[in-house]
Amino acid sequence: MSETDIRVLLVDDHPVVRAGLAALINGLDDMSVVAEADDLESTLRAVAIHQPNVILMDLNLGAAEYSGVHIIAELNRRADGNPTPRILVLTTYQTESDILRALDAGALGYLLKDAPADDLLAAIRATARGETALSPAIASTLVRRSSRPGPTITEREVEVLELLARGMGNKDLAKTMFISEGTVKAHLAHIYGKLGVDTRAGAVAAAIERRIIRVD
Repeated sequence: MSETDIRVLLVDDHPVVRAGLAALINGLDDMSVVAEADDLESTLRAVAIHQPNVILMDLNLGAAEYSGVHIIAELNRRADGNPTPRILVLTTYQTESDILRALDAGALGYLLKDAPADDLLAAIRATARGETALSPAIASTLVRRSSRPGPTITEREVEVLELLARGMGNKDLAKTMFISEGTVKAHLAHIYGKLGVDTRAGAVAAAIERRIIRVD
């Protein structure tokens, strides 16, 4: 694809953020913002009508029913093997769980909102070419995860940790995750062993410190 026709869709729940991004992007010759969206339905509609090359996707869409990760996954699910717009995440979140969920859902790149304008524009161009674009902090997080000694925390265990951070007991955890309390206890035992802790509070603190989860 030529870089002279990069068509960008902005997905963010803050109008001021979208306006700033649009002003930056529309001032260039090789790309333009063709539509804006703030939830799943408006994103799907914009993709169908405007056929963007790149979607600049926030992960936290405020009051919207679905997060950015859910929208990324839904776009790829509906494509059913057909080409889809390439997705570059632009967010403030930099925990392992957010990064891995976005990339696993189908995002091609992951940038933080404090990135310099030149880095953002370069990432949009790279994404349009089908290349991976990562903020240095995101790349460092992934490298730390891959080089960390011992077994890694699984996606299911991350879910347990996130619910623990919300103060849930075993019974509520089991109900929310549709598993037995025995399975919850097994997950906790695995988590404690991997994080080198022996309490729920210790597990949550270690997970936050290592940026495995975040607390909003």
